[in-house]
Amino acid sequence: MNSMPAASAVTASLDDPRYYLANFRFVLGWVVDRHGDLLEAAEHGFVSGFAALPEASQALLVRMVMRKGEHFRTARLAYPEIGDTEAALAPLFEAGLVEEAPELSLETLFHQLRLPELRRALAGEIAAAGLPAATGKAALLEALAPRLDESRRLADWWPEAPDRIVRLSVMETCDRLRLMFFGNLRQDWSEFVLTELGRQAFERVPITPDSRAFGHRHELDAYLALHRLRERLEGGEPVATLARHLPAPLADNAWLAARHRRLCVALGRQAEREGQGELALDLYGRAGWPGSGPDGSAEARIRHLRLQERRGEHAAALALAEPLAASPSGETEAQALDRLLPRLRRRLGLAPPATRRAPAHERWSLTLPPGPVEAAVRDHLHDDTAPVHYVENVLLTGLFGLLCWEALFAPLPGAFFHPFHSGPADLYREDFVSRRREYFDACLARLDDGGYREAIWATWRTKQGLASPFVHWGLLDEALLERALACLPAAHLRACFERLLGDLKANRAGLPDLIQFRPDAPEGEPRYRLIEVKGPGDRLQDNQHRWLAFFHARGMPAVVCHVAWQAPDGGDADG
Repeated sequence: MNSMPAASAVTASLDDPRYYLANFRFVLGWVVDRHGDLLEAAEHGFVSGFAALPEASQALLVRMVMRKGEHFRTARLAYPEIGDTEAALAPLFEAGLVEEAPELSLETLFHQLRLPELRRALAGEIAAAGLPAATGKAALLEALAPRLDESRRLADWWPEAPDRIVRLSVMETCDRLRLMFFGNLRQDWSEFVLTELGRQAFERVPITPDSRAFGHRHELDAYLALHRLRERLEGGEPVATLARHLPAPLADNAWLAARHRRLCVALGRQAEREGQGELALDLYGRAGWPGSGPDGSAEARIRHLRLQERRGEHAAALALAEPLAASPSGETEAQALDRLLPRLRRRLGLAPPATRRAPAHERWSLTLPPGPVEAAVRDHLHDDTAPVHYVENVLLTGLFGLLCWEALFAPLPGAFFHPFHSGPADLYREDFVSRRREYFDACLARLDDGGYREAIWATWRTKQGLASPFVHWGLLDEALLERALACLPAAHLRACFERLLGDLKANRAGLPDLIQFRPDAPEGEPRYRLIEVKGPGDRLQDNQHRWLAFFHARGMPAVVCHVAWQAPDGGDADG
């Protein structure tokens, strides 16, 4: 198998003043080698044209690509390792990679100029609008925007400008190349620098040259279309406009179909906020019901039903909810339906359904001096013979990540396709566990044969500091790990790990805040206790309810500790 180099082998040394250029060249070569068939002629032209530029011009272009936005003042493009900015810009102008005198909207002008410069450049307009000389930048923009709604070149806005504003014209192309490399637009060029600085370290996973995020050009286009729509949503554009531009989901790509469903839910929530109920129902329907993907979105279905309930459409909601309750997609949906169905049936004058009764959990009550509530309970309960640790969603998930490291980082096609993965790209996809079932079975078998402690310690030592979606190295120290492996029974760990595998995204959160170890507990009594802490007015969240029900069903010791603050006079501040 041909495999990729490790992350440390692809990052240029920061001792090289043009390290960023070496990293950019690496990405271009990687993309051409592995995604060449997805590149159009213009993109191939960019890659070859970039290679033909003088090195100083290459470096300046990359500096611009790695900065925010597309417009830059030439005075702010001064880099010692590049030298003469104007000389480096000239070939970029000639190649059409940078626009020499772009037209600027008023908003762009305000972003590029400082307030004193704006007052000089727009002195006539400010006077004509009757604005005070001390008007601030935001108020100035608001007042002038209706009067100056046409874009102009900087020379027309401000003939006496001391420098120029240029525009990078290939950002869209560079974003597409970055997307091909990372498989997302969340990661950027800083990954190379952080790795070289030692702030991030990644597992070395063998990757075949043909392993990549996208198999077809239309998948790239679909990803970018969804990404741009989400950007426009976050920018405050009306949801009705965005919904009209929502593309159809890709039925043959489960990953992109899931992204489409998540965007539909986000748009639906915004439609609700804007009071557009019909549009929200339509968007939730696209994400949650037949035609939206293999299983649809449980979140979309529940939001759809709750919105129908609020609109008084009880019969329609009940007709959709009852079949779901017969075979819910998971614990989250079942829990929501258990609450919704009785309300719907009551409002329709029908007999309540048979619902699952939530098991009662053990409750403690403490009155403590005010302060951070988890720390207060930890310090109150801590004893050298029964130490208490704050662990929340770190301990059990961390033990799972250490034991199942080999399964999580198995070199399966499409799971890893660049050197900077903190975890598999398909971690939350529906077939993640089924694709790795043999790997997970082999890891969990160590809980049955007694080899799990040695395996966990080995991973903790050899993988220390490597990025993982489940192991938080700074919080999982040696003392905590030693006590956990001594006091947590293998059968309890296996039960928790299997529940995690049932829904990794939903079940990795909601775990209790504290754990108390009881190494000297009498024979037959548990040697640990999980403690969920609730301060005054705080309530259990849904995922916490589900974990507590799970612990109760399996006889695992877990309690909920309700805290009241002690009044200054020593009484109960809440009473």
